[in-house]
Amino acid sequence: MKNQSVTNNLDWVTVAIYIIMVILGWLNIYSSSLSSVEGETSIFDVTQIYGKQFLFILFSIPIIISILAIDAKFFEKFSGVFYILGLLSLAGLFVFGKEIKGQTNWYSFGSFSLQPAEFAKTATALLLAKYLSDVQVNLKDTERQIQVLGILGLPIILIAPNDPGSALIYTFLVIVLYREGLPSWYLWTGFIAILLFVAALILEPYVIILIALAIILLIYFRSRLIDRNWMLSGILLLIISGYVFSVDYVFDNVFKQHHRDRFNILLGKEVDLKGVGYNTNQSEIAIGSGGWFGKGYLEGTQTKGGFVPEQHTDYIFTTVGEEWGFVGSLFIIALFVGLIVRLIYLAERQKTKFSRVYGYCVAAILFIHFFVNTSMVIGIFPTIGVPLPFFSYGGSGLWGFTILLFIFLKMDANKVNEW
Repeated sequence: MKNQSVTNNLDWVTVAIYIIMVILGWLNIYSSSLSSVEGETSIFDVTQIYGKQFLFILFSIPIIISILAIDAKFFEKFSGVFYILGLLSLAGLFVFGKEIKGQTNWYSFGSFSLQPAEFAKTATALLLAKYLSDVQVNLKDTERQIQVLGILGLPIILIAPNDPGSALIYTFLVIVLYREGLPSWYLWTGFIAILLFVAALILEPYVIILIALAIILLIYFRSRLIDRNWMLSGILLLIISGYVFSVDYVFDNVFKQHHRDRFNILLGKEVDLKGVGYNTNQSEIAIGSGGWFGKGYLEGTQTKGGFVPEQHTDYIFTTVGEEWGFVGSLFIIALFVGLIVRLIYLAERQKTKFSRVYGYCVAAILFIHFFVNTSMVIGIFPTIGVPLPFFSYGGSGLWGFTILLFIFLKMDANKVNEW
């Protein structure tokens, strides 16, 4: 049996979580922006940040209606077109992009700006799903691995110079590829590369190489699960050595100064509470001052005093921590966990591989945004400008996440139910 109405099949649990998040996000944006407001104003004043966000929320409604009105197969059929348009929009930033706070991530249309990276995530997820749903695709095959990593790599190459934070989001989609059969050594290689990179910023290269040599020898003589090959072990050590010695060059010549400063602050190599480390320090103070139950809505002294820069965007979670406390923060975290778990559940019940893979992409993108943003505001991850979905201020972010989510809900509502 197939229900005729999309609304009958729509997963209203996910829709309810979305609505709650958007409302709570607006309430926190309103609170965090009051410090910059002079005199009495309407809560719908479009000259203020909260008024603009209210308009962004209203404009999300026709976007949702349009997505639900379109045939679900449309997104699969034109996934390649969306991907190409996404790449062109990212490439165009190098020529027509507007620089805001040192990053050229935006197209400017008068008083309105648009960030294409937020929409390119959906396009990339759609093409990944389309590619992986091909019955001929086997990710154990090297050629297929190169092709699928190329789909991920192209937007990363275009985004990384302007916005390394957004580029990080795309790399996390490798988890979805692993779910679909990509060999696990890709994940291990990536994890070890990150670990070695951070270690090389803290320790001398020779120390790391000695540790690597000890581990390789231990595995070589103690493990019975791998073939003992002196040449392979030697090549591996050479690769590690070359990588470790290259870290300083990459850090000093590829990373921008503000990226280097943020890593140094995080690793404790610098203490700059009035400069680069100011945002994170004030964020930790604001969250810590909230205690168990918070100071009350609109009562946060750090928030009202405007001590945390960019509190309505990347640092919106500090408003939650200060005014709603540990309990309120835990509730927001539970909402995100509930949404992600729900999306995984919906993905697993899909009738087609295309919609299943896309569902996992949606869950992965929302998770990494949530994880990185909350880790960033409590000081265990460097500040890289990753917004909190449905909470952070911005039309591009809200519309991008809304499109990403509701395309999947349309796919889920369109499937044939068996009774």
